[in-house]
Amino acid sequence: MSGPRLSSFKVKKFGKEIDPSEILLDSLAHSKEKEMGVSGKKLETPISRRILQGFSVVFLLMLVFIFAKTFQLQVISGEEYSQLARENQYAVRMIEAERGVIYDRNMNQLVFNRPSFDLAVLTNDLPEEESARDAVLRKTAEVMELDFNEIKEKVGSSNLAEMVIARNISHQSIIILEAEKENLPGLEIINSAEREYLSGSLFSHLLGYKRKTGQKAGLESYYDEVLTFKPGELYIERDVYGRPISKEVVSMPQSGDSLVLWLDSGLQEKLASSLSASVERVGGTGAAAVALDPKTGGVLALVSLPDYDSNLFSQGISQEDWEAMQSNPGDPLFNRVVSGFGYPTGSTIKPLIATAALEEGIIQADTKIYSPLQVCIENPWFPEAEPQCYADWKYHGTSDVKRAIAESVNTFFYQVGGGYEDFKGLGPTKIKKWLQEFNWGTETGVDLPKEGKGILPDLEDEWTTGDTYHLSIGQGPFSITPIQVASAYAAIANGGKIFQPKVVKEIVDSNKESLEEIGPSILKVLPVSQDNLETVRQGMRQAVTSPEGSSYSLNWLPVEAAAKTGTSQTGKEDVYHNWITIFAPYDDPEIVLTIVVENVQGTPQGIPAAVLPVANEVLGWYFSTGETP
Repeated sequence: MSGPRLSSFKVKKFGKEIDPSEILLDSLAHSKEKEMGVSGKKLETPISRRILQGFSVVFLLMLVFIFAKTFQLQVISGEEYSQLARENQYAVRMIEAERGVIYDRNMNQLVFNRPSFDLAVLTNDLPEEESARDAVLRKTAEVMELDFNEIKEKVGSSNLAEMVIARNISHQSIIILEAEKENLPGLEIINSAEREYLSGSLFSHLLGYKRKTGQKAGLESYYDEVLTFKPGELYIERDVYGRPISKEVVSMPQSGDSLVLWLDSGLQEKLASSLSASVERVGGTGAAAVALDPKTGGVLALVSLPDYDSNLFSQGISQEDWEAMQSNPGDPLFNRVVSGFGYPTGSTIKPLIATAALEEGIIQADTKIYSPLQVCIENPWFPEAEPQCYADWKYHGTSDVKRAIAESVNTFFYQVGGGYEDFKGLGPTKIKKWLQEFNWGTETGVDLPKEGKGILPDLEDEWTTGDTYHLSIGQGPFSITPIQVASAYAAIANGGKIFQPKVVKEIVDSNKESLEEIGPSILKVLPVSQDNLETVRQGMRQAVTSPEGSSYSLNWLPVEAAAKTGTSQTGKEDVYHNWITIFAPYDDPEIVLTIVVENVQGTPQGIPAAVLPVANEVLGWYFSTGETP
């Protein structure tokens, strides 16, 4: 059947033509809707209540989080982040000044500040990106000839804002770093003076050293607060690229104050030279010497051998030098004068025992005691055994206290100290009490670090008369530091005043203007009559003037002197420590000199050759051509 095509029929609705096929399709769609039961309904499905509530909770949580984070950033951590922002804009740099220096009594400068430069990393100024940071550190390692991995690890593990990675950098390295400055953010060359010590080893045990790392010894340690400068502050304003815009000095630096010592440099040099030659000549393992002013306690000279070069520490000690120092059996870093070295005093103790015996009424100045070649007593533990005998170094016969001091008569002091037959001696308790009166077994308070106390014997440890005999001549289980010996003899020389030894005489500013004078300080006054002290002094003078005296070789000094030698056992056969203490001039003492040479081989009679020549040479120079106070 044929008829007209549907496409030829058009219906107009609202001015638009509707194709008959669209009508047909619409009719078919409505029929389909009726079949499915959705006729007349909308196709959109509303969101369920549960989903809507979920979205609301998430939204609320997001608001709470945003609010909390804002509160944390602005309130809790606001100051911290503001500070970080300011740090990015401003940099604070310390302005260094000079550390105080040290002079001897005649204002000869012993310590100097030498210009030096270090390379520091400012960790906050390094690039944030790891690759850029590594590039800076790698270039730095290349210029400084350092290990990149070590630098990276050191910087990465540090929480310091500024850390030094290279010290005492060369002039050539400074030029290269300055040329590359724009490409090396976070690096800064800082002025860091280093200490230079005159005659590096001559004053080492007095001056000590000051390392850039902060480690100190000697006066550099004891007076660190006085010597240390007070740094100033410099504010640097920077742009977003870290480049300086302006600089402002907030506070000016203040140089450290300086020290003036009692030290006589000439005496120190002479004493060190003569003592070193003696140690080499007699084969000793070490030595110590100290000179005091008996009127003030001022330390005029102090030598401890072996010594070390202070400059090795202040300017960077090599591994080889450090190992050599550590392996030296003489322990060069040990200050024998103030820290001691386990020295029994030998006969150096006898003037103190004599003083005690005179004060306790055991003897008088004119008391004469028969002093045989040896004294023998019964063994307290084995009465049936042979008597124990304590010998003298030679036969002396009848002796008074002056002769006993002058000729170092052992058997006289055995009896005075421990008694013998019907003669009652001091006994160990009184001996120890008088040693303590002379300040033995107690720190002197000298202004140097690590002072030792010395050791006095424990009298409760099954003490016997034989032990008292040994103690009476300076042997046995005790040891005294050289500065304690010198301090005690200074009291004999000056009439009974025990001064606190002082190394520093005055504190001055950078213009050498006096800030503080450190005057003498008396620790105690001996409870001794002047007559008894004079008796002891005369015994020491007789040791120099008598041909039989232990210090007769000093009789040709330019001034009158008084002295006492001592030889103490070491526990090794034919090995002794040799002592001498001398004061001069006799009538008005200006100097007390104590010397000990350790581990000298020979006989007790020959051992004094280790110290007597030193005393003779040093004091002969001091009172002839040397600088006297």
